Amino acid sequence: MWVPQQTDDGSFTFFSEAFGEAFHSMRGARAEAFEKFARATHLRERAEGDRLCILDVCYGLGYNTAAALETIWAVNPRCQVAVVGLELDATVPRAAVQPPLIESWSPGLRPVLVELAESCCCDRPNLSARLLIGDARQTVQTLPYQEFRADAILFDPFSPRRCPQLWTVEFFGAIARCLAPGGILATYSRAASVRRALQLAGLHIGSIPLNPEAALPHEWSQGTVASHRAESLPPLSPMEQEHLQTRAAVPYRDPNLQGLPETIEARHQQEQATSKLESTSSWRRRWQIQ
Repeated sequence: MWVPQQTDDGSFTFFSEAFGEAFHSMRGARAEAFEKFARATHLRERAEGDRLCILDVCYGLGYNTAAALETIWAVNPRCQVAVVGLELDATVPRAAVQPPLIESWSPGLRPVLVELAESCCCDRPNLSARLLIGDARQTVQTLPYQEFRADAILFDPFSPRRCPQLWTVEFFGAIARCLAPGGILATYSRAASVRRALQLAGLHIGSIPLNPEAALPHEWSQGTVASHRAESLPPLSPMEQEHLQTRAAVPYRDPNLQGLPETIEARHQQEQATSKLESTSSWRRRWQIQ
């Protein structure tokens, strides 16, 4: 069912026919997990403590969790890590622990990923991990009652246009309730609608700086970070701040966290059409963005 596709850094990903997108950047699936998630949430620095909690939203192939664990245990093998992964389709992580995909990760980590994929839980002396299978909009709501607060949230759904239900103000509100006071959420998306939704959910936002060696000419950010505390975040550039004043910043909404994707998308398009904000095309011309 899931056919491996090799990305530019030699690691593999899958293509989802249901969402019409690959699970990872074709420029490097493994590299993306480290750069946009493990590094952006400062896991290397945080690993010096005794304990870390991680929420992996859209666990998928497990790459973001794998990169997080490799980063943490390279610094402090004794760090106690708690991981909760939210995933819609249990067949994806199971397919991802087969060769050649599993070979992207260190030999010591592979049994952990296999056990988690096959049993939806893995308990080791330095790890307590579980997968919650189902619609993330519902499964995430159980976590605050369990007093789960994440030091890092790895937020990695398919793109907003393909999966609008997981980029809404209301879903980010539920996610924000799972974020520890000093925790950081990281996502690959730099979309103004996503950033505005995060703000409306009560979080401060920042930009993930570009890697100069890998950036394309039209790029201005690798993604977005968010936190309850603004001081821990790289600031947005003036260009990015102005982006939040355009129609592109009209957020997705799903009041009951049960809306169909097509309903959410239709509401978003209608709100954009009636918005009095500056057109995004004007902003692009002003900043000479193609």
